[in-house]
Amino acid sequence: MKLDFSNAHILIVDDNERLRTQLANAMQRRRLVADTAADVTSALELLAQDTFDFAIVDLKMPGASGLELIREMSKNWPEVAVVMMTGYGSIATAVDAVKLGAVNYVQKPADADDLLAALERGLDEPLGDATQDYAAPSLARAEWEHIHRVLADCAGNISEAARRLGIHRRTLQRKLNAYSPRE
Repeated sequence: MKLDFSNAHILIVDDNERLRTQLANAMQRRRLVADTAADVTSALELLAQDTFDFAIVDLKMPGASGLELIREMSKNWPEVAVVMMTGYGSIATAVDAVKLGAVNYVQKPADADDLLAALERGLDEPLGDATQDYAAPSLARAEWEHIHRVLADCAGNISEAARRLGIHRRTLQRKLNAYSPRE
């Protein structure tokens, strides 16, 4: 089932301002109305003021976690389809997120297309077409994901991430400024 996301209202909750802004801009380019929040408290205020169709929620944030937000949303706004997004993924966390009401779970780094696809899969029938082959990510995509995971582990510190990756800081900055690979 292909969902039409145009004019849908999405809430993006993440403590990383750069990621929040990038995702909001990408969603707006895809004709969604995007609002952002930096923490659970701000997200709850926005949810109380407006109607949302979808939400992307980060797991680890200062204060309350994304799991606590999903719990509140499933109680008070069950119509909002939620995707949990995190760089600290584990099977246990994914199971907890789905038990609390998330429709899907995505590992960071994820771009707007990944998140919308996760929403679509989460809202689709549980058992999809079993004949679909798994498409392995390209080497460029795997590199992009690894770089962003290391950067998240370094709390966005470019110099530290470059040191851990064994590359020059400027090389890392160039790679970060490039668009994410599609595959």
